[in-house]
Amino acid sequence: MNRVLLIDEDRTLASAMSRACLESGTAIRMAESLCEGVRYLLEAPVSVILVDAELLRLPGTTRARLFDTAAPGVPVVVMLEPGAPVEEQVKLELEGFRVVSKPIDPRDLLAKVERASKQVPARPGAHAEIQALCR
Repeated sequence: MNRVLLIDEDRTLASAMSRACLESGTAIRMAESLCEGVRYLLEAPVSVILVDAELLRLPGTTRARLFDTAAPGVPVVVMLEPGAPVEEQVKLELEGFRVVSKPIDPRDLLAKVERASKQVPARPGAHAEIQALCR
């Protein structure tokens, strides 16, 4: 069973995601802040993390390290607002995150979650640094 962590302040999206997840048999946990989401990651494993880009107000290396430390190997999908600069999307993709634009249909998002949970790419961060030091 896929377990999804949705980190977003948008209650409308959260409600729509909850309904779609119930229909597909996917468990979802919602957090309204990055801190709340990280606390949940430390408590229970998840298959995929969905996070609103507006909540990622950290430097790039810190973002990747945060998720690599709290949930090693778990794919992270970042949701950008429409009209976000292309540079922001490219920067997030270079950091190893998958990027989607809001608003997105919850069923489409769940399909992406399923694909993301099956393909887990290495993301630069704390674990990559540890492996480099051990060689």
